[in-house]
Amino acid sequence: MLPPMKPVLQVALDLLNADRALAIGKQAAAGGADWLEAGTPLIKSEGMDIIRQLRESFPGKTIVADMKTMDTGALETEMAAKAGADIVSILAASDDSTILDACQSARKYGAKIMIDLIGVPDKIQRAKEVESLGAAYLCIHIGIDEQMRGKKPFTIVKELVKHTNLPVAVAGGLNSETIAEVVNAGARIIIVGGAITKAKNVTDATRTIRKAMVEKKAMKTVFFKKYDKSQLKEGFMMVSTPNISDAMHKQGAMRDIRPVLPGIHMVGQALTVRTLDGDWAKPIEAIDKAEAGWVLVVDVNRGKTAVWGELATWSAKLKGLAGVVIDGAVRDYDDLLKIKFPVFSRYIVPNAGEPKGCGEIGAEITCGGQSVRTGDWIIGDESGVVVVPQEIAQEIANRALDVKEQENRIREEIKQGGSLGNVLKLKKWEKKVG
Repeated sequence: MLPPMKPVLQVALDLLNADRALAIGKQAAAGGADWLEAGTPLIKSEGMDIIRQLRESFPGKTIVADMKTMDTGALETEMAAKAGADIVSILAASDDSTILDACQSARKYGAKIMIDLIGVPDKIQRAKEVESLGAAYLCIHIGIDEQMRGKKPFTIVKELVKHTNLPVAVAGGLNSETIAEVVNAGARIIIVGGAITKAKNVTDATRTIRKAMVEKKAMKTVFFKKYDKSQLKEGFMMVSTPNISDAMHKQGAMRDIRPVLPGIHMVGQALTVRTLDGDWAKPIEAIDKAEAGWVLVVDVNRGKTAVWGELATWSAKLKGLAGVVIDGAVRDYDDLLKIKFPVFSRYIVPNAGEPKGCGEIGAEITCGGQSVRTGDWIIGDESGVVVVPQEIAQEIANRALDVKEQENRIREEIKQGGSLGNVLKLKKWEKKVG
């Protein structure tokens, strides 16, 4: 039996443009990356030529083509191998004949096959089957979309290692805090994407992750994490409302609702209130019903008579609420600035109404053109307010953080001498019409 393979660090270049991939690949190689992967989006964008460019640029590195082939295994393996790939990925969900043909083609052209178990229900059984077909590596892969919902690769790695003789690769949101866990579980190929490719300093990030891998020691990181349901407030506090709106495909933004106080960041779950123009009874009653950390969201149907002011704000602040959002009017502007409590509204006026008691607390409402239910997440900053449905809050928090991390990386490339248009290759990716 061959001795166990030493852990290697594979950097997944899941980008769209070749020049960015090559630049980041160069920085990752300088930081100690062992293998460089042409990610699936990169291959779909640039074709086999990106594999040729990686081979020419990094003659001493192992080049992985993440083809995710499902059919025509021999042909696609031949294409990637001739372009310079040392390893070609095939989906485990493929027919046995596809995998067998790919393995035979790989042997013919001096490459090896990595079988990606993404989406396979019985990974242990399928791993045994593809090993007998001639695969060289297995990959436990938690896809990007799955990561956003909190799925993690750790639980299956130990079991898979027990049932195969092949080296096991692990991919799926790994960072310097989690790599030690998968190495200790038996993984031998550590695939890292965003924690390196989105870092401000790719070389330093690669060194840190390689150190965590070699020393099998968790190293703390602020970014490149995936938050679970108990960490949503922490996750939303790290991102802006534009980040969240982008993560929601431009949805969720309340129209014409603005902060009273500059420089604030509000995060909390909603307690909804419906009232009439000028009737401030239900908003005040809701303060007593709300839990600490909640945000009152008040539908006044764009009323222009104030239902909120200084005394209500003091009451909400001392109760420990996270803020208030009012699709209507507030008053006592000078005092609200001094209290420094997050208040968002459509209007600021001097006149208030009377507490008549019309309306309800806890029902589904509309605020700023967005439907809001009690329990939905409300995030506000100087750009405005967004509402995130509670059912998808974990996914959106993680996607918004990904948006922020992508922007952080692009900003660094601009500072290094690029322009936004050049970094993103806007002309190339303009929608073709006609």
